[in-house]
Amino acid sequence: MRNAPSPPADEDLELLLLIRHFELTLLRLFEAGELSGTTHTCLGQEYIPVALKPLLQEDDHVFSNHRGHGHFLARHAEPYGLLAEIMGREGALCAGVGGSQHIYHRRFLSTGVQGESLPVAVGVALKLKGSGALACAYIGDGTWGEGSVYEALNMARLWRVPLLVVVENNGIAQSTPTSAQMSGDIAARAAAFDVPHHRVTSTEVGEIRAELAPLVAVVRGDCRPLVAEFVTHRLGPHSKGDDTRSPEEIARAGDHDWYARYARMFPDPFDRLDRERRELVERIAAEVTARPPSVWEQR
Repeated sequence: MRNAPSPPADEDLELLLLIRHFELTLLRLFEAGELSGTTHTCLGQEYIPVALKPLLQEDDHVFSNHRGHGHFLARHAEPYGLLAEIMGREGALCAGVGGSQHIYHRRFLSTGVQGESLPVAVGVALKLKGSGALACAYIGDGTWGEGSVYEALNMARLWRVPLLVVVENNGIAQSTPTSAQMSGDIAARAAAFDVPHHRVTSTEVGEIRAELAPLVAVVRGDCRPLVAEFVTHRLGPHSKGDDTRSPEEIARAGDHDWYARYARMFPDPFDRLDRERRELVERIAAEVTARPPSVWEQR
């Protein structure tokens, strides 16, 4: 029987709650007609980039996907710039032309094209080989239907590059259950290329770090790729409102939510920090909404 988890450090809990309230605020802004386009939240999966945060160094490169706001906020403490980018407002990270899915900022790159980032990450990892830095690429379970994933894994192993592939396996690819679109499993697919695989089932930040720290050190030191698969759950819709799951399926996902568990187990400091992060995000949203539109300046 697993022991009760230790209270998370305030720093980790603050970041978890910042991401949670940032994502909830995005959905509210869409409902109010304040945002254009689309967005994909990481509700329920916030703990993954938070757990990885201290395992990644300043000179590492992070490649994210369409569900990447949490990845960014765990990498860069710039919520004002991120929201301005999503809203197309002054102070945007990429002048508002990248929006929610396509952000390029200080060794961080996200894309809405499934499988696009992994070959690029392999190329960057090849350049980083021997430097002690690595390339970290986040992909989902649905991305394993893309041929570029297998081409990238093949090259990464042949060339022995420092590549960390983080798989956020939430059991559904947009509206298709993983069981209906993937035969076999991710571990076997990684093994076909002689790439080590590690499956993470915990949602506790400290446990995850303890599991992955020595494995990530091998990626850096031995320049050998690793696939770290997180068994996780998506609480929110695929994008801003298109959730095709039944109420029962959504409720089952909610049973694994770290937010409700921490609120119950650690009311102090949870209640205080939750209120502070919620109020912070409300201030960020109010300020960014009041800014003028971003103007793209060609240089």
